[in-house]
Amino acid sequence: MKKIICFFICACFMMQSVCVFAEGEQETDLGLNAKSAILMEDSTGKVLYESNPDERVPIASVTKVMTMLLIMEAVDSGKITLDDMVTVSENAMSYGGSTMFLEAGEQLTVNDMMKGIAVASANDGCVAMAEHLAGSESAFVDMMNAKAQELGMENTHFMNTNGLDEDDHYSSARDVAIMSRELIKHKTIFNYTSIWMDTLRGGKFQLANTNKLIRFYEGANGLKTGSTSKALCCLSATAKRNDMQLIAVVLGAPTSAERFSSAKSLLDYGFANYAVNTQVTAGDEIDRVHVEKGVDNEVSVVAADTYSTLVKKGQEDNVTKEVILDEQITAPLEAGEKLGTMKISRDGETLAEIDLNAANAVEKKGIGLIVKDFFRMIFYGDSTMTAENL
Repeated sequence: MKKIICFFICACFMMQSVCVFAEGEQETDLGLNAKSAILMEDSTGKVLYESNPDERVPIASVTKVMTMLLIMEAVDSGKITLDDMVTVSENAMSYGGSTMFLEAGEQLTVNDMMKGIAVASANDGCVAMAEHLAGSESAFVDMMNAKAQELGMENTHFMNTNGLDEDDHYSSARDVAIMSRELIKHKTIFNYTSIWMDTLRGGKFQLANTNKLIRFYEGANGLKTGSTSKALCCLSATAKRNDMQLIAVVLGAPTSAERFSSAKSLLDYGFANYAVNTQVTAGDEIDRVHVEKGVDNEVSVVAADTYSTLVKKGQEDNVTKEVILDEQITAPLEAGEKLGTMKISRDGETLAEIDLNAANAVEKKGIGLIVKDFFRMIFYGDSTMTAENL
């Protein structure tokens, strides 16, 4: 009986310890002065901190994250190139606020337009690019809303390309983090969002980044500021250290200084408390396997994707990896053909299943090579030849 009571007391103590730890995590207060905020780790999408993350609020020029996403998708898909010339319309020229001072009829490359949008937060550049890609700003806004729906951004609706205050134009901290994460999949974006100072028009127009973290925060590489009278001061800030890319979103801060201070607090918290462990990288050779009836006896098996896990510093990452390959692999093989799976688990729970593919093509032996190999096996006793491999 005493043993039972002792066990019960110990169990209660352990449960209490677990609860205190969980509550401590939940009650973490970073002292942010903003309407809403969120901190997300990029590779896993895990939220590390949040404060009122789903309230619908105006987001000012942070809207341009979606505008830039659609532009980068068009570039990476080959629909447009960075060297394409964009002609400025009267409509695009008419936009005020933060601009790159476009003139009607002026032509700039997509590359220069992206500099203007990402660095100088150019409202006119957004409209010029929208018209270039979709024919009109309204058609481009429809694309923005369709993309938001595709990404599962449940608390977002766009009315324009640049974030100027307008009824029914809103998003949330969580949704901004989602679209920011999608944007930075296009690595070329960092060529623009990490610029501190640059010029356009042959050095005649100076650019200075509105995101001060780019200069003053270690690892900062983006992403977009925003401020209007309704939205107050907003920021989607990205930074990378030790292979961990973080996304910190701050919406509705009362001053510019406080949005940067809040973003810095979020990023500091993430880098101080968490680490990313890369379990497998796309292209890693996992094994070499025998190929039946192939001109090559073996083929390298490589991982199709990269997979990382997030762990709190000081805690073990109890991850196991199980490689499951096809029992028999027979030529012909195509490069990239699936040959098996890597199952990644933690504490018995499957986290991911990564395809394992042939690194290169393997042709099937022709009759001439089969005959040649047969005689080589008979007369020279080639140990690499088997009846199954002929």
